[in-house]
Amino acid sequence: MTTNLDLTDIQGNIIKAYGAYNFQKARYLFLRINNGDKGRQFVDAITAKVTTAIPWGKSENGDVAVEKPRVTTNIAFTYSGLEALELPTASLREFPDDFMMGMSKRKDILGDDGPSDPENWDKIWKEKVHIWISINAPDMDALIERYNWVAQQVEASDGGVTLLTGHRGGDDEENLPYQDASVLYDESGNPTPKEHFGYTDGIGDPVFEGQTNVAARVLGRGKLMRDGSWAPLATGEFLLGHVDEAMEYPKTAPSPMLLSRNGTYMVYRKLHENVAAFNRFLDEQSKSFSGSKEMLAAKFAGRWRDNGAPIVNAPDDASKDEWDKAFEAADFAGKKRMLTDFTYNNDLHGAKCPYSAHLRRINPRGSLEYGVKEAYETPGALVNRRRILRRGLPYGAVKDAARDDGNHGIIFMALNADIQRQFEFVQQQWINYANDFKEGNDKEILLGNHDTKHPSKAVLQVEPGSGKPPHFINNIPRLVETRGGDYFFIPSITALKLIAAGMVDPT
Repeated sequence: MTTNLDLTDIQGNIIKAYGAYNFQKARYLFLRINNGDKGRQFVDAITAKVTTAIPWGKSENGDVAVEKPRVTTNIAFTYSGLEALELPTASLREFPDDFMMGMSKRKDILGDDGPSDPENWDKIWKEKVHIWISINAPDMDALIERYNWVAQQVEASDGGVTLLTGHRGGDDEENLPYQDASVLYDESGNPTPKEHFGYTDGIGDPVFEGQTNVAARVLGRGKLMRDGSWAPLATGEFLLGHVDEAMEYPKTAPSPMLLSRNGTYMVYRKLHENVAAFNRFLDEQSKSFSGSKEMLAAKFAGRWRDNGAPIVNAPDDASKDEWDKAFEAADFAGKKRMLTDFTYNNDLHGAKCPYSAHLRRINPRGSLEYGVKEAYETPGALVNRRRILRRGLPYGAVKDAARDDGNHGIIFMALNADIQRQFEFVQQQWINYANDFKEGNDKEILLGNHDTKHPSKAVLQVEPGSGKPPHFINNIPRLVETRGGDYFFIPSITALKLIAAGMVDPT
């Protein structure tokens, strides 16, 4: 199937992961609408600056496109925000229940308990959040310039819109009016693809129809076909108004079509990383592990920390050395392929990449067939409808690696056409439960909501018949805590203009 998308109508953060385009800094703003008319005027002003998905420089087919912007701006709304903008009741009623309820009320599904309970979130999430605005830039000067412009539009609304405060920052700051995020830098000041646990991040985001026409980018990132090739996922898994993997239009799209088409839903989560707990846990577990500490860290994630090598293809220290040599010798396209183009066909028992590893839990590829020959039409039939686009950046700095109470982690944003079927399913069934992986209720190691009262475990399997015992990981601490978030609707440019003009008509 070939899908031609109107990239001028789609917000740019849906198609592009801005960090890959050297936009190293980000600032996320949250606002409340106090007056419908003034709120719509504010949306109209912001819409004029919204970054679309149109290619920058030369497009992939060689056509000249627009100049790369100095800064990007995008906007989205909670359900209560759309109510405050006075969308027609008939349209509002057609939004899905998960979006209507919002993230905090879905905490039992998401496993946001204990330290992740909404009661412990940043103060801003006690407010009524209506609007999310993101600003991405290659440097702080451009970012602050656009932030100041948005602040001017807030002031010009004459009380119609309020920029909310209450973000937790460093140095015990509690009431910042924005959430900053940034790539991490090495000791020489060079940007890195790392996050605070030290893993190379941002590899292998899904690819869907119409997003790219470069076949090499689909390898390992699309859907796995029966012949071992890869194809782009259906557009409707990520964009409303387009056919999805079930050959249907997403049922989560409200009317009229102009309101929903080319839009999507965004999950925004501020995830704090307990770096001290992670380091202690890794040190303790590595004492009884047969491989190196770095090999054990790779078992936790499914990738080696230094360069992201998939552990299924470099399952031990010796094979990792060989993989590194091949990686260094490969050209750019070859490196990309080595990082993404793999399956678990030769690791059905999880001896190389554990079933509790982060990478395998969030995208099992074709491995849920468990060796049953052609159990489904495609090897990834149980996976293709659970994929999510990931956006976001790390935030904060680890000022004391011996403590967990700092302000550092990842701003995680998931884009999908159906929050419940995609993000919530993965979070509930694959991260915090493991029945699909034949692992009972063993949680994913890094993101699981581990509870000290009911200690978590994980089993690092070995090859059957090897005569070696599996390695048991016990008393897994909670390594990642939720500190805030909500569900948002990202409209198309057409929909933004309709909302701003008060012209949404579901009839």
